[in-house]
Amino acid sequence: MNYSSTGLLALLVHVIVNYDVIRNIHYRKGTPAADAYRVLALSVISFYVADILWGVFYDARLVALTYAFTVLFFVAMAITVFAWTRYVFLYLKLNGRFMQLLSVAGWMYLVLMSLVLFLNIFAPLMFWLTPSGEYYSGLMRYILLGFQVLLFLATSVYVFLSSRNAEKTIRRHFKAIGSFGMTMTVMVALQLLYPLLPMYSTGCLLGSCILHTFVVGDMKEDRRRELEEMLAREQRQKLELGSARHLAYTDSLTGVKNTHAYVESEKLLDQRIAEGTIREFGVVVFDMNGLKQVNDTEGHEAGDRYIQEACRLICRQFQHSPVYRIGGDEFVALLEGEDYRNRTILMSAFETHVEMNRHSGKAVVASGLAEFRPGQDNSYRRVFERADRRMYMRKSALKAV
Repeated sequence: MNYSSTGLLALLVHVIVNYDVIRNIHYRKGTPAADAYRVLALSVISFYVADILWGVFYDARLVALTYAFTVLFFVAMAITVFAWTRYVFLYLKLNGRFMQLLSVAGWMYLVLMSLVLFLNIFAPLMFWLTPSGEYYSGLMRYILLGFQVLLFLATSVYVFLSSRNAEKTIRRHFKAIGSFGMTMTVMVALQLLYPLLPMYSTGCLLGSCILHTFVVGDMKEDRRRELEEMLAREQRQKLELGSARHLAYTDSLTGVKNTHAYVESEKLLDQRIAEGTIREFGVVVFDMNGLKQVNDTEGHEAGDRYIQEACRLICRQFQHSPVYRIGGDEFVALLEGEDYRNRTILMSAFETHVEMNRHSGKAVVASGLAEFRPGQDNSYRRVFERADRRMYMRKSALKAV
């Protein structure tokens, strides 16, 4: 019963630590990354249950039940690996060939494991049990667990390398996810060598605690700060609502700054450039795809909703930057400070959201980023024109797709 005791302890700790996530009462519910984490937490529970019952039936030498729960053990393991790859893909929001391969690898592992377990009914490719109940490993067990080792290791290395360019808090999250992968790398390797020890359960337990402490815990703290910022923003807005300036400089449809505010900001930036008091800022130009088609086929009210949806997408991604609506379907974000330093990550995440929207029929927005070049750019307009050209290149690419 020592084997099952480890799994039972891991299950209890996992449920206690992830209680709000499992019950789906956490504040981030409904977002793709949060949903993926919940699926991961539930899949780990299914693995623990299969692992615990396997240990009970194996100790009792109940061959048929041991065989059935060995199959469930490997199925739950494959689902956990798939859920892990999906969570990493959605949470980190990194573009690149590796992340695409990671997503495909999760599906491949799940399908391959299912196929091998089916074939194991006819030939002992994965495992077999003697009439007396002794468990023996087949070649495919070593191959598939070895594949897991490589998958977790490669993902961890990639995440650690990607964390170097991230902001401090995000870097902490990257390292936590990388540490989960390294923990699983070690524990899966040990499980590979010692089939009858609960190494996989131990790895899942340690990894879950790391994620909850350094990612989910930070997200709760971020939420507290976010609520404080929202409260402060609401108080500022109440003061602004009573002023004619707020009405004159706010776009009535979307609530962001309008063309008048944009022209003033442009003049101020030109002045700062001439005085040499600004050294870094970025300009992101946005243009919506498909607005004319929405207006023509569904009416202008639907078109207005489409514009509002696109604006929310932009504002959610560039939370610390002023956003302007400068035309019917054109927006501009001026990046300074934190958003400027994290511009590469923010743009990558924005492109990921756009790709998801494109597949789900939601608002598709083309974007282009350009940075101010001190000594080369003598006006804001030059930076804007570079961003505008890049936006049109992106727009053409989206249309081609």
